[in-house]
This record gives sequence, structure tokens and C-alpha cells, in this order.
Amino acid sequence: MIQSLFSDFKTLVIIGIIVGLTTCFALLFKFISRRKINRLIATKHIDPTSYLFATKLITAIIFIIGISFALVQIPEMKILGHSILAGAGILSLIAGLASQQALSNIMSGFLIVLFKPFKLNDRITFNDTYTGIVEEINLRQVVLRDIENNRIVVPNSVISSNVIVNSNLNDSKVCKIIEIGIGYTADIGKALQIMEEEVLKHPLHIDIRTPEEKENNVPEVVSRVTALENSAVKLSVWAYSDHMLNGFTMYCDLLRSIKERFDHENIEIPYKYQNVIIKKTE
Repeated sequence: MIQSLFSDFKTLVIIGIIVGLTTCFALLFKFISRRKINRLIATKHIDPTSYLFATKLITAIIFIIGISFALVQIPEMKILGHSILAGAGILSLIAGLASQQALSNIMSGFLIVLFKPFKLNDRITFNDTYTGIVEEINLRQVVLRDIENNRIVVPNSVISSNVIVNSNLNDSKVCKIIEIGIGYTADIGKALQIMEEEVLKHPLHIDIRTPEEKENNVPEVVSRVTALENSAVKLSVWAYSDHMLNGFTMYCDLLRSIKERFDHENIEIPYKYQNVIIKKTE
């Protein structure tokens, strides 16, 4: 009995040492990797998406290998291993069905990191429903931060199988279209000029013209009459900003400043109305 207790204690000690070494090695690797990645970001301004994903993957592999070595030290696990091999057909089918979703997420994560339809800090919209900044890409899921600071957790297999709108892919500039309707009796030319002036003097507006376009005197801001509606003439002006957040701020500011200029210049922004005809019956 004493020999059996000593053997069990020895097994527990070995398992504890293996688990401890595995945890220490995984945490040390993660710490060193994070420091190296942060240094590369600061000095070379690299995209950290691939490096962070690889760090999470290797850390998971380290834990799996360590736990496997620990389980081998238990004699009952060896017997269980022979039983598993004996029923490999049924168990393989069960394991395959159980891990199908997990493996799909892992493979989708690899494809996301490899082909880079988006990366960390990109602003994306998927499924025409959810919009946010990419905060994390791990083995199972993508984490987005929306405009209300909520976290949207999406499995890799789901986000990789949907149409994604990436606002930062290759070019972060954004075009905001300001559309305003004026009355049919208003001065259209004056209204278009006011809209262009307000865009030009906004500090977040950027000039996207090429040098050739500047030499050919192509206008920096373009405005047009885009529709003749029931109760208004719709005018549109195109304004560009360096990224989405500044574009939204510029859009809101321009709506206010254009409205105030129209009020000052007596340019009517009409309400929608309908003519009602009442017929008298004999």
C-alpha cells in the first residue's frame, strides 16, 4: 500500500511539474512575443494581425502538447487509449462531427490572416447589419467594437462566408455625399456655390485631385443637381475626408453650416407637401 501511495504521489508530482512547466513556457513565449510585436509596430509600423494570430496558435499548441504529456503519466489513460483505438471508427466519427465547427473556425482564421480581407483596426461591415472596428482575430472568432463601444463577437467561419465591406482596405479616405433639397423658386446656382464654399473651408475636408487634374483646373469640390422631386430640387455635393470618423464629423458639421448659410441667404428648404382638392357634390 505504501509503495502504491508513493507511486501515485510520484505521478501527481510529475504531472504537476509538467503542467507548471507548460504554463510557464506558454506564458513566457506569449510575453516575449508580445514585446517583440510591440517593438516591430513602434519601429517598423507593421500590421500586427498575422503575428498576434500566430502567437495565439503556438500558445494553444504548447498547452496541448503539455497536457498530452501529463495525461500519458496516468496509467488509466493508457488503458483508455487502447480502448479508444479499438473503437476508432465510431469515436472518429463522433469526434469529427463534434469538432467540425471548431476546425472550420480555425481554418477560416488561417484564411483571414493569409488573404487579409481585413486586419486589426480596420472598420468593416458584414451581413449589411454589423459595423465596427476589428479589435481581435483569434483561433475561434473575430471581435469588433461598434460605435457605442459594444463588442460584437463573430465566429471566423461566419464572417468569412459573408460579404464584407472594408472601409480601410488599401485606402482609408471616405466620400460623404451631402444632399439637400431647395425650393423650386430658389436660386440654384447660388445654393450650389454655398455648398461648395462650406465644404472647401471645413478643416477635415481633403483635396483628392491628382497633379494633372490640378494643372487642368479641375474643381476641388463638385456639386450637382441630382433630382427634381415633388416638392424640392435635390442638390448634392461630394466631400472627402481622410477616414470614416472624421468623415462623419465633417458630414454633421456641413449639414449645420449649409443650413445656416441657406437661412442667411433666404434659400428655402421646403417641407414636403401635397395639394388636396375637395370636390363639391350636387
